[in-house]
Amino acid sequence: MRHTELWARLEAALGSGYYRHWASSQVLTSLGGRTVSEALADGVSAKAVWAAAREALELPASER
Repeated sequence: MRHTELWARLEAALGSGYYRHWASSQVLTSLGGRTVSEALADGVSAKAVWAAAREALELPASER
């Protein structure tokens, strides 16, 4: 998964006015206590970040 796909999925799930804020403010324990933005900056794969975000947002399995 590319970063652009991750951002597009987050935007679809959260809305264009909120997804970037959520990604930079919501700390996820499954990302080692980092936000989506921090995890990506630290080199965590977009696929792993999406899995953590999907779980935190309680999105359906069809969003894998």
